[in-house]
Amino acid sequence: MLHKNDIRALLLIAAFYAVIELAGVTCPIRWLTGISCAGCGMSRAWLSLLRLDLSAAFAYHPLFWLPIPAALVLLFRQRLPKALVRWTLGAACALFLVVYVIRMLQPEDAIVTFAPRTGAVYRILARLIG
Repeated sequence: MLHKNDIRALLLIAAFYAVIELAGVTCPIRWLTGISCAGCGMSRAWLSLLRLDLSAAFAYHPLFWLPIPAALVLLFRQRLPKALVRWTLGAACALFLVVYVIRMLQPEDAIVTFAPRTGAVYRILARLIG
């Protein structure tokens, strides 16, 4: 079921996010670019779910539940038909993209934001250029 490489990858990802979280960076994409990623709000959604606040979880990210079935598909990909794996993961990516675009087009959405001037890349370039 789980291969050593899968376990290593999961541990590496978890360690990376633990380190950046300790450094105060909650989202590396948003920190670098000032633009929210498609997963912004996901951590807060899961924390809300742990408090049994389902409405807040959906408000933070309506697809907070999707990584669980996607991870299961990835973990069991060797036992599933390739077409099913491809279709399922493609559909999950498409759903994330649609939700992301809808949220980006809603200026009142405080979770998904577009503020490139707050990103590290912009700040560094602004200092270098003057």
